[in-house]
Amino acid sequence: MDKRDLVEGKLVQIGMRAAALGTDVVLDFGFWGTDERSALRWIAETVGARAEVVYLPIDHEEQRRRVTERFLVAPDETFHMTDAELAQWRTMFQEPGDEELRGGRIPPAPPRYATWSQWASERWPSLPDQYAMPAENSG
Repeated sequence: MDKRDLVEGKLVQIGMRAAALGTDVVLDFGFWGTDERSALRWIAETVGARAEVVYLPIDHEEQRRRVTERFLVAPDETFHMTDAELAQWRTMFQEPGDEELRGGRIPPAPPRYATWSQWASERWPSLPDQYAMPAENSG
């Protein structure tokens, strides 16, 4: 299990608690996959919050420049990435579609999961499966 996944799960849990209390929250890590974003949008609904996906596209050349600069400026806070690694990781990213960016319908959880909460607790093992289905989806 990746320590990053444990930290992210705790950040999601704390962020959703803050959102439930009416505080604006920005989660800004990863979210490379549609499933991650769908799960968080769904969980936000369960706590009465409005979720918004913000996507800032970046071309490969600008990303390479930023990655290189970050490593030169703060090598103890990041790691070197080869062009091949960066290209491989770019292929793993699932760009959000128009409906997702507009805050449209959240797709159903993947087949072997009853809810997005269950999926999220497996994705981020430190995040408890504690979120109930939003009222409009429970019928």
